[in-house]
Amino acid sequence: MHGGAAVIFLASLTFTIYIVFGYPLLLAVLARNDYKIRKRFEPTDVSILLPVYNGEKWIRDKLLSILDLDYPPELRRVIVISDGSTDRTDAIAREFAGQGVDLLRVPRGGKAAALNAGLRAARGQILFFTDVRQPLDPGCLKSLVACLGDPSVGAACGHVYFLGGPKEQAAHMGLYWRYEKWVRLNQTRIHSIQAGTGCIYAMRRELAAPVPPDALLDDSYLPLCAFFRGYRFVFDTEAIAYEYPTTLDAEFHRKVRTLAGIYQLIGIFPALIGPGNRMWIHFVSHKLGRLLVPFALIGMAVSSFGLPGAWKAAAIVAQGAFYLTAALDSWIPGHWPIKRISSLARTFVVLMAAAFCAVTIFFIPARRLWKETRVG
Repeated sequence: MHGGAAVIFLASLTFTIYIVFGYPLLLAVLARNDYKIRKRFEPTDVSILLPVYNGEKWIRDKLLSILDLDYPPELRRVIVISDGSTDRTDAIAREFAGQGVDLLRVPRGGKAAALNAGLRAARGQILFFTDVRQPLDPGCLKSLVACLGDPSVGAACGHVYFLGGPKEQAAHMGLYWRYEKWVRLNQTRIHSIQAGTGCIYAMRRELAAPVPPDALLDDSYLPLCAFFRGYRFVFDTEAIAYEYPTTLDAEFHRKVRTLAGIYQLIGIFPALIGPGNRMWIHFVSHKLGRLLVPFALIGMAVSSFGLPGAWKAAAIVAQGAFYLTAALDSWIPGHWPIKRISSLARTFVVLMAAAFCAVTIFFIPARRLWKETRVG
């Protein structure tokens, strides 16, 4: 009993330590040789694809943001793909008809179907994908196009900068996104990232392929089509979209959906976890590993009760203290020194809970994982 429990506990602990601490150290070491992006801007025809469902609250500001991009107006065409919207989305989009904005209305079918309709309508050499809620920095499109000026780059994505919102809410999301930004920056230095940001990414049109029905991560699927044809998929820190902090409930559901999408990607691109992917160690350590850590944590918790004597007590107390700290984070004042630890603990626990819930992709239709995003 003690021997088996000890093996499970140590194996689970070792795996968790590697994913949480070991992989970032490995990434930092491997990224020392900077594989630079040779950015070169050449004015190129761009089709801007904006899929939207009932986005009347956001679409006017979004279109104004797009029209304010520092990019030759004659070289950009905006295609608003209304996914069966029932509010004033279509009417607002039509107001911009004389400014290079086309409305493409399609029957309600989900984001993948809307994007496929947009892909068929697109004519630009470059496709720029964005979502309705996030305003864009004026220089973002030019920066992404400059990335694609490097002949080795097939797709490029920017990052999000969070606008004002409830302090605690923004802090939790900030911890997560700062880490993600660091990981993507270092993976780009090695070769490529493995996941994009849906509200701000671009790729060469000839490398795009129809998005599978019910796909949850178009921002990874489409760029990976380019990646597996030998091109780099890079992260551009100079391309920025502005995001409003969402409610914690909405953020949790978003994480469940995006993590469930990783399972989909493995099914579509099995080479992600094999030697056919030159970045396989990064995908396995960062993406697949994150999905498996919740099960390692469960293994640690259960096996703790089978450890001998003082080890059993130490393991149970340590884990209990960690989870209690995460649970109490909402009540800990921001100026207390322990707040930094509790915030990290809570962010980690929420992410692990989302990763555990991501297995629902095997039991329910993928479309049920889409939830309306509410800002705080």
